[in-house]
Amino acid sequence: MNDVRELLERAVAPAGNPVVSTEAVYARAARVRFGRRAAVSAAALAVVAVGAVTLPGIAGGEQREQTSVAGAPVGPADRSGKADRLAALLPSGAGSVERVSLAVLIKGATPERARTTYTGPLDGEYLVRKGGGVGYLVLSFMDHTAVSKKLGAGAELDNLCETRGNEPPVTDCVREERPDGSVLTTWSDSMDHGDGGTPDWGREAVGRLVLEDGSVLAARSSTGYLGERSQGPLLEAPPVSQEELGDLLTRPEVLPEK
Repeated sequence: MNDVRELLERAVAPAGNPVVSTEAVYARAARVRFGRRAAVSAAALAVVAVGAVTLPGIAGGEQREQTSVAGAPVGPADRSGKADRLAALLPSGAGSVERVSLAVLIKGATPERARTTYTGPLDGEYLVRKGGGVGYLVLSFMDHTAVSKKLGAGAELDNLCETRGNEPPVTDCVREERPDGSVLTTWSDSMDHGDGGTPDWGREAVGRLVLEDGSVLAARSSTGYLGERSQGPLLEAPPVSQEELGDLLTRPEVLPEK
């Protein structure tokens, strides 16, 4: 299977829009241990890693939202109410939730250049504060048309929990085939990908939900960022645990209406 990150970057290039994608924010995370595992991980989180890609609309004519979020972690009021709606779905004690742009917050991009198109009702990048630490939660939905376009017609998302040859399994991988035909996969990522030095990003819980029609909802729950422009120390644990992330991904509130 082709490297999905490369395909998405190629798709963005002709658009001519001066955007900064969240691929830059996750640049260190993108240097994964093994080429094959990089490809399947990218397939799981393609839209999360490359938030600047303009996605085709949802079938049925649902409108897409374009947002440009202020650079400061505490900025203008979130008029969409997304942060409050997401916080209401999180477990008690998860922490305070603020909507941000990682490209603006961490990479110093202007809000105009970091403009992102979202499809899902709660898609976005969120900063989570708890006990003096700062973590992040990212949600993004890609409809079946966009998935097919990026991966190629007839391509299928791999079983991430399946070991191939000498490749190590994804850490703590749990795969569930659900009665509605969807497949939920969650796993953990230390973010220490063996490239030397101390990782900028703290460990994460990661998940994807592949719907029966081939659409994908993907999420990252990160303990935080310690690189340049860090907003604070790492959380002791991901703001949403691996099990809790699986519960969140299957909530109807985070999926576009059919």
